[in-house]
This record gives sequence, structure tokens and C-alpha cells, in this order.
Amino acid sequence: MPDRYKTILLFGAPGAGKGTQGKILGQIPGFYHLACGDVFRSLDTTSDLGRKFLEHSSKGELVPDELTIEMWRQNMHAQTVLSLYKPHVDLLVLDGIPRSLGQAKALEPYLDVLKIIHLVCPDVDAMVERMKKRAIKENRLDDADERVIRRRFEVYERETSPVLAHYPADIVTEVSAIGSPAEVLQHVLEAVVPVQNVHFHNPLAGNK
Repeated sequence: MPDRYKTILLFGAPGAGKGTQGKILGQIPGFYHLACGDVFRSLDTTSDLGRKFLEHSSKGELVPDELTIEMWRQNMHAQTVLSLYKPHVDLLVLDGIPRSLGQAKALEPYLDVLKIIHLVCPDVDAMVERMKKRAIKENRLDDADERVIRRRFEVYERETSPVLAHYPADIVTEVSAIGSPAEVLQHVLEAVVPVQNVHFHNPLAGNK
């Protein structure tokens, strides 16, 4: 893979709204959103890969790095071949990956990380309730058990939070996860639109 994907990473604890913001961004021309969790949840749970995913997710644990990276790599290749994602015109928006320092290092040959949006929410109880409601609405069994949810927060603090320190501090922008999706999106766009204008031709921005 000669060129690395120009990428924006969405970071935040479970329930912070990464998926919501990613899906909205993905509807805007010039942004392509891929949620690693959605990729895994779409797996056939009777397949070998699906059983391995279910074994870990049902306990609130991270899927092993090697398995995660390989699944992500195959999926990205498919998106590119199908021209759903066009690397030379789209900013790749990722959420749910990397979720460990090992994943961040393994992804370096594939990603040129231009910006990290860190969605922050200090009220853990509020996020737990948000995730329980989401589990019912979206039939997400991995979010239905509060014990599993709180386990995911523990895993996030131990495994995923340190990933932020792997990247330069000047590309990390903190955005409050409190507020309506539109309000949060406003602040996300303030951070990512300048990145898009710099790296991709945007006639309306007056780029040459």
C-alpha cells in the first residue's frame, strides 16, 4: 500500500457519541466513515471470526489486536475496490480503532493521522444510561448488561486512553460530548473542515 489513508480519528469513552458523529460526518461529501464496531457486529457469529469476536465482546474485552487489524485491513480493501471509499478525495473517519497502543503502532503503515477528535464526558453514569437505551433501540446485545458496560469503561481507561499519548498533542482537539448531536457536530466540524480544505481540493474554499 504505497499511500497511507488521510485519516481523522474519533476518540472517546463508550457512549461518548463517536458513532453518531462519525455517521453524520460520513454523510458529508469528502468524508468516509468506518466504525470498527459495526464491522465486527456485522460478522456471522457462526463463523470462526464471528465466534472469536463474540467471545471477547460479550465480556466487555477488546478483540485481540492481530484479529482486529486483519479484519479492518480486509474491510478497507473491499471498500476501496468497490469505490465506496476513494482515498484521493475522501478523508477517512475512523471510530473504534485503534483501541490499544499495539493497534496504533500496527496501523502506522496504513494511516496518516491528520486530526484526532477526543469526545469527552466526565459523567460516566450518564453515559452508562445512554448506552443502555441505545442497546434497546439498536438491539446491541453487547451494551445491554450494565456490568459489561462498566467493564468496557475500565478497559477503555487502561487500554485506549494511553493511545492518545502516542500521537502528537497538537493534532488532538477535545470536544465536549454533552449536548445535542447537532451542537457537538458544530464543534467537530470547526476542527475537521480546515483539515479537509488543506489536504483535498475544495473549489468553494478557493484552493488551487
